[in-house]
Amino acid sequence: MSLDFLPTADLATLRIRARILSQIREYFDRLGYLEVDTPLLSHDQVIDSNLEPLVVHAGFAGQDLFLQTSPEFAMKRLLVAGLGSIYQLGKVFRRAERGRRHNPEFTMVEWYGIGTDQHQQMDVTEALVRKIGAQSKVIQFSNIPFRRTTYAEAFQKYVGIDVFGTSTREFAQVAAAQQVDVPAGLEIEDRDGWLNLLLASLVEPHLGCEIPEFLVDYPASQAALARIRPGTPPHSYDVAERFELYIQGLELCNGYHELADPAELRTRIRKEWTSRDGAPPEGSRLLHAMEAGLPPCSGVALGVDRLIMIVAGKQSIDEVIPFPVERC
Repeated sequence: MSLDFLPTADLATLRIRARILSQIREYFDRLGYLEVDTPLLSHDQVIDSNLEPLVVHAGFAGQDLFLQTSPEFAMKRLLVAGLGSIYQLGKVFRRAERGRRHNPEFTMVEWYGIGTDQHQQMDVTEALVRKIGAQSKVIQFSNIPFRRTTYAEAFQKYVGIDVFGTSTREFAQVAAAQQVDVPAGLEIEDRDGWLNLLLASLVEPHLGCEIPEFLVDYPASQAALARIRPGTPPHSYDVAERFELYIQGLELCNGYHELADPAELRTRIRKEWTSRDGAPPEGSRLLHAMEAGLPPCSGVALGVDRLIMIVAGKQSIDEVIPFPVERC
């Protein structure tokens, strides 16, 4: 008899999972953040070119809809409506993501703090991870604050280059020298493509290995929906007010000091759709909300399954979720 009806995670891990979900809610409730519950389906499509949504064809009135890659758009509409600081714990979906650390359907907690910046939200994130990690029998966080390393510092340390002053041809030379496997479709002028390749291959494996580590100040071209901070001496480049948290080389979250300028959002939407060889959709509800006025805020999206992997000492996402895509 086939046993493919059974969960891939053992029962002890599923009990740990249930406890962590409860603790996440308790943490944000005590902070005074309101839990919200937004639709999984959206008319708006994600702006980040690194994310591919799952499409529900002719999902409503003959129109294609998108399963949310993040509840960001709907949550920002609630921020504009005046709901205050909010969080959401639930499922999100990303196409073509499957592997030891990826499943097309996964659990995310996303939150937005009104009147906060990215530095304050790094504090919120660190406190949450410490709270959840305190119960782990396989990993212990010391009392040392989580490290904060800039994108430029990390590339200088682990790749040996000035990431903002290096050409894409030099990136290609570094990749060849380090025997990095270069995807066949990566074009020489695709700067962000080369940066992402070198980051994943040569930088990320070192991050957060001694103590959890925030990577901050990403290139402005990788801002997605983060604000851009104008460069100041001694640097002449602009950076995105964005951060990610790494533990043992595993990326856990992505945080932004949120873009609030609707004109800049319109520009980014247009640029993203041009890169996809398409026309931007009309009537973006996120854009309408931004035009009405997004309050100053910062937001974070954290992968809950990965946090559970760290706490439980598991090496695969399949070990912490009941039914991955092959068994759903």
